[in-house]
Amino acid sequence: MDASNLRKEHTSAGLDKADVDHDPVVQFHTWFQNAIDAGLHEPNAMILATATTDGKPSARTVLLKGYDEQGFVFYTNYEGRKAGELETNPRCALLFYWGELERQVRVEGIGSRISEQESDEYFASRPRGSQLGAWASQQSRVVDGRRSLEQKLHSLQAEYEDREVPRPPFWGGYRVEPEAIEFWQGRESRLHDRLVYHREDGAWRIERLQP
Repeated sequence: MDASNLRKEHTSAGLDKADVDHDPVVQFHTWFQNAIDAGLHEPNAMILATATTDGKPSARTVLLKGYDEQGFVFYTNYEGRKAGELETNPRCALLFYWGELERQVRVEGIGSRISEQESDEYFASRPRGSQLGAWASQQSRVVDGRRSLEQKLHSLQAEYEDREVPRPPFWGGYRVEPEAIEFWQGRESRLHDRLVYHREDGAWRIERLQP
């Protein structure tokens, strides 16, 4: 299929240094809230890119579950592929794409595990089905069919009937501490606006990049 003729003209307002906050996390919060207010489907969906120590990349969609000045948090199985790559090569990248708003945000940084207390607190807030699902799945490993997963889930439902489901020791959160955050706003004639924040000696420096 030839996709070369699929084009969309971007017509949104511009993005200038004078319009953004000096703190990229505050600026992210503004855009993230805009995405929520616009009713976008899963505005917290983000692409997480990781790589092996020899540079083989992989990417997948995960859900942002919290953010602050320390970084961006998501949860996963510690025995899955993404976690394995983060443990040996913590450099990673995040991408938020909000097409309806003609915006994207790129984050480059270092991923590390959050505290067990934070993971416990979040796990306790999850729906019971999601809690049991975390126990049932050996993420990224080959399975002979869906039926075996469903049977394992049914077994767990019986095991934890009328009991609190504890957090699996192999499941928890990661925080991506940003070193650079780029805000992209679509503009006419593909002359998009790009502002990137770089962390230097604990402070943030803002630069404009050419599209």
